[in-house]
Amino acid sequence: MSGFPRHWQFDDVFDSVDRGCGDFILELRAHLAGLPAGAVLMVASRDAGAPIEVPAWCRLTGHHLLEAEPPFFLIEKRRD
Repeated sequence: MSGFPRHWQFDDVFDSVDRGCGDFILELRAHLAGLPAGAVLMVASRDAGAPIEVPAWCRLTGHHLLEAEPPFFLIEKRRD
């Protein structure tokens, strides 16, 4: 995968390929569930709604959106 900000540091990558937002969010949730608390995930989503949906989803779920440069998003898993 290329084009993401080179200064970003992350533990794992989730590339949603070209999935629509509904499928993308469900798969993102499952992917994050397998990571430890505090892990940083770099997400790639080419869905047109992602710049709105990803920040909203993070607010609703308690995960922290560290940075966003669509189509790339840097998310820290909440620390329960």
